Amino acid sequence: MKKAGTGMLVAGVMSGTSGDGVDVALVEIRGRGWRRRVKLAAFESWPYRARERAAILRAANAAAISVAELARLNVWLGERFAAAVERACRRAGLEPQTLALVASHGQTLYHQGRPQPYLGQRLAATWQAGEPAAIAARLGVPVVANFRALDVALGGQGAPLAPFLDYLMLRSPRRARAALNIGGIANLTLLPAGCPPESVRAFDTGPGNMVLDALAEEFLGRRYDRDGKLAAQGKTHAGLLAELLRDRFYRRPPPKSAGREQYGREFVQRLLRQARRLRLSPADIMATAAELTARTIALGLQWNDHDAGWEIIASGGGVRNRELMRRLERAAPGCRFLNSGEFGLPADAKEAILMAVLGHAAWCKEPGNLPSVTGARRPARLGQLQWT
Repeated sequence: MKKAGTGMLVAGVMSGTSGDGVDVALVEIRGRGWRRRVKLAAFESWPYRARERAAILRAANAAAISVAELARLNVWLGERFAAAVERACRRAGLEPQTLALVASHGQTLYHQGRPQPYLGQRLAATWQAGEPAAIAARLGVPVVANFRALDVALGGQGAPLAPFLDYLMLRSPRRARAALNIGGIANLTLLPAGCPPESVRAFDTGPGNMVLDALAEEFLGRRYDRDGKLAAQGKTHAGLLAELLRDRFYRRPPPKSAGREQYGREFVQRLLRQARRLRLSPADIMATAAELTARTIALGLQWNDHDAGWEIIASGGGVRNRELMRRLERAAPGCRFLNSGEFGLPADAKEAILMAVLGHAAWCKEPGNLPSVTGARRPARLGQLQWT
């Protein structure tokens, strides 16, 4: 096994809140701390089949589900993640045993970053399924998983985690930058010029693709609105948008995080009921939802004293939605938009790269969270190690 000081080949595995599929990044990492050097060696992505995705979303959206189904899904996801790593290695001409480490985020089934009453206590809770023992047993490689739990136990939101990678690779001594990831949930990392890590602010802004993708399934019978074509045909309904923007989450000061609990199936069903009472067309509903994502991201840019235009470095599946990006540029005038690929972080691969870097930090016995971002009481070494 390669040592951290001389470089490691780490597989980062990501399955996002949209439940679209499994991403695997093979990442070469050298050095430690904020001098760590990261190079993407290979990236592969495999979508879930329709019935597989339906099972994942059923578990994530359910108010009640059997323990047996959850247990089976947990193991099935672990096996699926391991198979994805095997395929990624084969396509790169490598044996899985070449890897020093696998870092798996898991599939988020529940994320509640703010404490709520339960059995006489106030508790926050997060759960990412995908059994790490199944991954380790199949690949014969150590696995780091369960990255969010310790931050939550320390009073943090357990999210977002991406700012660790954003600060490592995107900070600038001269330019104010905002790293934007538009996945199922959208999140921002604000990096003022020359800022130290304890000054980084990052948070979820609200829905990214989650609501848009659910509406695409409703109206188009497919997973997403390609290029935002349906949204581009519609008009934003000002009244409905104003009603949606009354959600207190958007103006709550950070740290804050969101998930399917806020913007999943129940949110979409309420949105559809409101829209149908207004007799809106599918295109107008989609346009209003796209405007909601754009406006709430723009609101997030205001959580800083920086008054000049941000250099916004965007990643995630949402960057492929041309209509969404057009609306975002209009909602954030004076900002310059760049793709994260220009900084060695291809938009689709960024979250999988993040997992590899967090796994490497855990292996090096280094903190992987930023308390200024999550609200945790202290920096912490994230993740739990599963030996083979």
